[in-house]
Amino acid sequence: MKKPFGAPNPCAIPRTYHMDESDREMSNKAPRSRLSALALTAAASIGLAAAGGPVSAQVSPPAGCTGKTQTGVWLNIIAEGMRSSDGLMAMTVYADKRSDFLAKGGSIWVGRVDARQGETRGCVFLPTTGVYAIALYHDENGNRNFDRTGLGLPSEGYGFSNNPSTLAGLPSFTSVRLNVPKTGLTARIRMKYP
Repeated sequence: MKKPFGAPNPCAIPRTYHMDESDREMSNKAPRSRLSALALTAAASIGLAAAGGPVSAQVSPPAGCTGKTQTGVWLNIIAEGMRSSDGLMAMTVYADKRSDFLAKGGSIWVGRVDARQGETRGCVFLPTTGVYAIALYHDENGNRNFDRTGLGLPSEGYGFSNNPSTLAGLPSFTSVRLNVPKTGLTARIRMKYP
């Protein structure tokens, strides 16, 4: 049995925003069926990740997640633009403390995964949710050191959380601070090579 026009539809998408005149016109010209409303709801919930919107956190850490201790908090890291599959990608985690950032012995943890040309994925356990700084380097020769030229410039690829500019030198601590409010989130870091 058909419902009269304007009767409440239990499958309709609840609107939480104010409809302006153009929305009403579109709504009147192309009414949605129950099936299209359900399809729209499914597409919207799936499409957020594809559109670069928030991605829901994972339930359990991926295999190979590294850290001092296996806490319930981890961060997925994706290094984009890896030049080769040679060596390792080092993921260095710093606490929210300016004086420790890039200082010898200042990191909380350094995790390493095999490098993969193009995109390398890794995961690190964090002590708790909060603010951290992440520094990556592509250890192409696998010597577990960030190699530099005779002038002190990097000779291997590197990247930082939030992808700050490094044209004028090292990024500021403020520019690399990364808020991790819940577990299982992903940070995408673009690698830079000399």
